[in-house]
Amino acid sequence: MSSPPRAGVRSKRITPEFLTQLRNLRIVVLHPRDADGEVLIQQLQRIGCQVQTFWPPVQDLPDKVDVVYYAIQSNEMHAPLNFSNFEQPPAVIAVVGYENPTIFEVMLRMGATGVLSAPLRSTGVLASLVLTVGLTQEMRGYKKRVQRLEQKLLSVNQINDAKAILMRTRGVSDAEAYKIIREQAMSKRIPTEEIARAIIHADEILSGR
Repeated sequence: MSSPPRAGVRSKRITPEFLTQLRNLRIVVLHPRDADGEVLIQQLQRIGCQVQTFWPPVQDLPDKVDVVYYAIQSNEMHAPLNFSNFEQPPAVIAVVGYENPTIFEVMLRMGATGVLSAPLRSTGVLASLVLTVGLTQEMRGYKKRVQRLEQKLLSVNQINDAKAILMRTRGVSDAEAYKIIREQAMSKRIPTEEIARAIIHADEILSGR
């Protein structure tokens, strides 16, 4: 009898759309053109990915990259990848031939979310891609949710601060203060948060802060 899925673990369905997305990925391979590099490049091309290769590694990546495969070698200096021109940084999959603290430190520093162990075999490339792309999508979804919650919390705090100012300066109740903010927002057809920010700003000016 199979055990039920653990709470909080979301299943990722491998839909035709997801597979199409994999075939359309734009991938940069930072790996020597040795036997492992050829296995990696050929397998990615068989999947249908658009592949660009560079070695030695480049710090500034081409525009519009979805995934980076990066060979981490113990005898090489690994400059950090520059993601400043990306709205969403690409996912990074580390390719490692050794396991030691230095390699692990480099992996964590570059933000790798997947790993392939050398010597490479074609059977592991697609699995690493599926797992990394799926995890990256989940992480981006969680990040958006956190940003929305943070913005909502900020708005609530601003409205509470504005209500406190009205209660202090006009001698009204909490409910009456919120009614004033809401009516002003409705009359001007703007969010209540904007009215709250205006009240806070005016109070700062009048109080000399």
